[in-house]
Amino acid sequence: MLLAPMTRRGLGMLTLVAAVLSLGAPAAAQTPPGVLIVGQIAEPKSMDPQAVTAVNDFRILMNVYDGLVRYADGTLEVEPALATDWTISEDGTVYTFTLREGVTFHDGTPLTAEAVKFNFDRMLDESHPYHDTGPFPLAFFFSSVETVEAVDEGTVRFTLSGPYAPFLSNLAYPTGLIVSPEAVKAHGSDFGRNPVGTGPFRFVEWEANSRVVVERYEDHWDGAPRLEAVVFRPITDANTRTAEMLAGGIDLMVEVPPNALSEFEGDRYTIHEQAGPHLWFLILNAKEGPFADRRVRQAANYAINKKEIVENVLEGTAEVAAGPTPPAFAWAYNEALEPYPHDLEKARALLAEAGAEGAELTFYVTEGGSGMLDPVPMGTAIQADLNAAGFDVTIETFEWNAFLEQVNAGLEGKADMAEMAWMTNDPDTLPFLALRTGAWPDKGGFNSGYYSNPKVDELLEAARAETDQARRAELYREMQTIVQEDAPWVFVANWKQNAVTATSVEGFSLQPSFFLLLKDVAKP
Repeated sequence: MLLAPMTRRGLGMLTLVAAVLSLGAPAAAQTPPGVLIVGQIAEPKSMDPQAVTAVNDFRILMNVYDGLVRYADGTLEVEPALATDWTISEDGTVYTFTLREGVTFHDGTPLTAEAVKFNFDRMLDESHPYHDTGPFPLAFFFSSVETVEAVDEGTVRFTLSGPYAPFLSNLAYPTGLIVSPEAVKAHGSDFGRNPVGTGPFRFVEWEANSRVVVERYEDHWDGAPRLEAVVFRPITDANTRTAEMLAGGIDLMVEVPPNALSEFEGDRYTIHEQAGPHLWFLILNAKEGPFADRRVRQAANYAINKKEIVENVLEGTAEVAAGPTPPAFAWAYNEALEPYPHDLEKARALLAEAGAEGAELTFYVTEGGSGMLDPVPMGTAIQADLNAAGFDVTIETFEWNAFLEQVNAGLEGKADMAEMAWMTNDPDTLPFLALRTGAWPDKGGFNSGYYSNPKVDELLEAARAETDQARRAELYREMQTIVQEDAPWVFVANWKQNAVTATSVEGFSLQPSFFLLLKDVAKP
C-alpha cells in the first residue's frame, strides 16, 4: 500500500528501485548513488512502532519516526528529540515536556501536545476509539503512566503512579515513537501498513516479502538526510544475504554469520562491530513437563557447552552468558556470577536425582530472526549436547514471525524450550517483561516459560521504583543471583553485533541500541 499523496520524487525513486531490484545480480555498480539497499533478516511484522517487538522492525521504524527523546549517538544516554527539554517533579512522578516548535508529520499535520497525548492514550486506554489498532505488546513500558495531559499546544505532562526509573529510557525506545493521529484515524487497523511519523525518512512502499522503501524527508527538524532513499529487503537466509552482499546487490548487511565475516576482509567492504546489551538464551517451560523441576533446568545449563558454541559456531563473536542481565549494563551487572560450566556428569546426576533420564523435549528453533545469531546451527549444537546428557530432543523450526507468534503466546501445551534473544535498553526491561509472574503470556507479558518466584517479583518492582542508581544496582544483582540458581532459562551468549557495508557507504556506525540510524549515512 502507498501513502497518498506520494511525492513526485517518490514516484521516480520507486521506478528506479524497481528497475534496480529487477536486475537480480551481480555487479557492485548495480545499486544507484543516493539509494542505500539494506539486507534485513526478515519481513517486518508491522510498521506501527507500538505494535511490534522485534529489532528487525525497529531498524526500519527508527528512521521513519521520532520520539520525545532519543539515545545520544553511540550511547544509551537520553537526549532531546521532539521534546527540547523536560522537568521532573521532586517525587519523581510528574514529567513535563516542552515540544519542539514547527515540527510536522509526513502528512503535513503538526506535532502538538494533543498528538502526543493521542499516542499514549491509544496505547494505554482500552476505551480509546483507536486502541484496537494494536495489540500493543510493549505497553508494559508505560504501565506506570496514570494520565497524559496536553497542558497547552507545546507542553505535555505525564503523571505516573509512582517513581519509575526507566521512564525516559523507555520513551527513547521504539515503543515511545510518535505516530500521526490523523494517519491512524484514516487507516485504523491498517496503519501498520501505512506509517506516518516525523522522522528523517517518509514511507513510500511496502511490497510484501520484497522490500520496504522510504525516501528523504526534506523538512525534518534535525535536517534532511544525506541519502535520497533507503530500501529494506527481507533476506531471511543468511547464506543468501551473504551472497547478495558479495554480488553487490545490497550495500549494508546486518547480522553477518560469523563464518562469513572473513569473506568481507578486503578493500571492497567495511566490517562494523559494536557491543551492546544482548542476551541469547533458551526459554524453558517451567510450568509443565521436565523443566517444571529446577534440577532439570539446571541440568540443561550444565549440559550445553556454551564455550564451544561461542568459539566454534559463533567464531568468537560473543561471550558466554552468566545470567539474565547483559554485562553491557556495567552499573547493574553482577560480576560475581560465573557461567554454568559444561559438566556432563553434573547434568546426568541432576537428571537421575529428578528421575528425568531420557526426558523427551520439543525444542522450537527459528530459521532466522532478530538477534538470533546462527539459530539453526546453534539449535543443532544444543540438541546434540542435551542428547549427550541424557535428554531426547526434537527440533521444530519456524519462519521468524511464525516463531514469534508461537513463542510469545507461551510454550504451554506446545514445547519444552525455545530459542530467544533480546536487545534491551535498560536492566529493567528483559526481566520485568519476561521473568516476572505478572508477565505470563495470559497477563500480556513475554514470560513464555511461566517462571514464577515471588522474591524476584518483589526485587523487580522495587528496582524500577528506585531512583538511587546504586540501590537499583544492588536490587538487580540480587535478582540475577536468584534467577541464575532457579535457571528458568539456559543462559547462552552475549553477542557483539556486526554489520558489513560496501566501501561506497559513508558515515555509517552501529549503535549499542542495535538500531540502524541512517540519517547521516551517504552513498555518493
